[in-house]
Amino acid sequence: MTVMRWPAKLPLPGSTPGRVSDRSREPKMLQTIIRHTLRVPRSSGPAGDGAGVARQLDVVLVGVGFKADRALLEHLGSLQPGAAMDLAVAVVGAVRGLVGDHVQHNAYFKDFPHGVPDTVDFWLECLVENGYGSYRHTFADLLAAHDELIASVKDRVTVVHLGGTLEEETHALYRALAESVTPLGEADLALLAELAVTCGDVELAAVPVRENRAVLNAARLADGRPLVAVDTVVDVLRAACQASGGDVTLAEPTRFRSFTRRERRILLAALDQVDAAKLGDVTRFAERFKRLGAYLHAYETSAYPRAREVFDVARGDRKVPSIAGRAEVAFAEGDVVRAAEILAAAPGMLMRSLDRLLRRAEPDAVLDVAEKVLGSVSGRVLCSVREHLANRAEPDAARAFTTRSRRAWVTDDTRRPLPREVIARACALIDAELARRLPAVERLVVDPEVLDVALPLSGKATEDGFAVLPRGSRSLVEGEVLRFFTYWRQARERTDFDLSALLLDADFRYTGHVSWTNFEDGGAVYSGDLTEAPDGATEFIDIPLDSLDAKYVVPQVDVYSGEGFTNVAESMFGWMTRDRAQAGAPFEARTVRTRSDLRGTGRVALPIVFVRGSDGGWAATWLHLYLAGSPRFNRLETNHASTSVLIRGLVRRRYLTVAYLVELMRGAGTVVTTSEQFDGPVTYVGLRRPEGLPEGSTVITLDTLNQLVPA
Repeated sequence: MTVMRWPAKLPLPGSTPGRVSDRSREPKMLQTIIRHTLRVPRSSGPAGDGAGVARQLDVVLVGVGFKADRALLEHLGSLQPGAAMDLAVAVVGAVRGLVGDHVQHNAYFKDFPHGVPDTVDFWLECLVENGYGSYRHTFADLLAAHDELIASVKDRVTVVHLGGTLEEETHALYRALAESVTPLGEADLALLAELAVTCGDVELAAVPVRENRAVLNAARLADGRPLVAVDTVVDVLRAACQASGGDVTLAEPTRFRSFTRRERRILLAALDQVDAAKLGDVTRFAERFKRLGAYLHAYETSAYPRAREVFDVARGDRKVPSIAGRAEVAFAEGDVVRAAEILAAAPGMLMRSLDRLLRRAEPDAVLDVAEKVLGSVSGRVLCSVREHLANRAEPDAARAFTTRSRRAWVTDDTRRPLPREVIARACALIDAELARRLPAVERLVVDPEVLDVALPLSGKATEDGFAVLPRGSRSLVEGEVLRFFTYWRQARERTDFDLSALLLDADFRYTGHVSWTNFEDGGAVYSGDLTEAPDGATEFIDIPLDSLDAKYVVPQVDVYSGEGFTNVAESMFGWMTRDRAQAGAPFEARTVRTRSDLRGTGRVALPIVFVRGSDGGWAATWLHLYLAGSPRFNRLETNHASTSVLIRGLVRRRYLTVAYLVELMRGAGTVVTTSEQFDGPVTYVGLRRPEGLPEGSTVITLDTLNQLVPA
């Protein structure tokens, strides 16, 4: 069957004039739910015969690498055609946006990957013609120059399922975000804030992440209700930052807005109820508390005496040593075990300091202290420490640091390795505690593809997008040609992003590159340089996986000039695979394997690295990292040495994966299989939901993998 390409903004086949796939006309939440869960909320539209629309939807979805499950097609077929068309348009718009097919991906060289000239000859031609960096042909011209994509059994097919009602799916998404045991990424945190306004009365089991609590409390504040689940003064500071449109993570200072009298009373009352023993937290954010006190008019009333004490500490009028400060005094005096005992009052802080403590004291004494408080440490922190310890038996060639904003840098590793027996005891303690917290599951069915996915311990170690995995996750790359791409659209000023690929050998030494300064190297081909993007611009690189000599391929997106990743109207990175004989346009939605946003604060993006294994096969390891770079003129040639060192440290790191928790569950007596022959309700863990799951099954897929992390 020939599958037609459907250009952006055109109606579905057979639709009425004017009924276009325009997101502004589609219910925003409907789109959001489909993008997040690949579940389509049931329409409440009138009944009728929508079978024709269902068939049309099925054809269009195949063209972008998706298919509707039987329940969704039957539901569409039972609706009046107009209602069915509204739902179908929403589905198509959502999935096209997921894979980046909502925009036109034009290449600089019309015949790419063929017809790319020699770099020097091209530059000489540009000097003669005095033209460079803008499209010389339309998107229609590009499509006309390429044959239709030949279908392949390797093309991606992602199933879209029928869900519950819009209200049910909205509430389920709200609970999943609010009850997450790991911090959310920026996009999900913003979505939670939006949902909190309309779903504030939905009952929640627990909100363990403090940032999430602050988002919900900011919504309560706006509604005139008291804050809840506040047990530190920093909880109130976070809520005030969120209510002011600032940074709830406290990574960046917030400019507080003026609060109403009612809001001031609510915030002061929340501060007044916090245990005075926790005022040591104030010192860390003293300047912010001083500014908040001024906006709350804290000294104009005597009704909240303990709240006034918070601001006394911030101003330095009262001294309250923090736990961290008292521990540092013990460290300075050489009494490391006492430092551990002090930190035990903040169990999470103790576990984060475990490496330092074990290096400077008798390990058994430190672990005895840690063992007593393990039950009070969050599962996310325990998993993070477990992963850290697994990498401490030998010194790293380079120590890589990553921040919550995904900025990365490297330095020499001067730490003394930990003895293997110490690591073994510490890991055994953590394993036992995590195993104790695992839910009772009788039968677990696991998709083998998910076993190499790194545990999603933080949404800040990933990006929003389609089939995006957490940092450190590995996924196999099949196909003869790998094609990755970046797209950006500038907002206010002329902006030039540059896509390039660094090629490294088995020892992480430079062997070549492709970029705007070198169009071809070792069979890799660059699509041409675009230097502005008022209507959007795309650059591509082709990598011949079956003939490339390099061991590592490192895609890199540089901000050469103009707006950064967080300032442009839109920016993304993704990759496709295809066989050489498939032809097709440079961008074909059904060959897209993943697409991620680029929204980091650095000027150089390192989204992923492709690694060739000993058997000749290739795998992708997710990075989601940004280097600071320079304000302008970033190029691969100026940073490839530091990038190589960083890649070496990250590729060699052992990550805690889903396989680790699966083995803990197996050890606890859970029956674990990889079969998809279901004879009763199961707990299923995979990258995507399979068809045919029995009624009553629990499904954990890519968007809910954080539910695996014990609370």
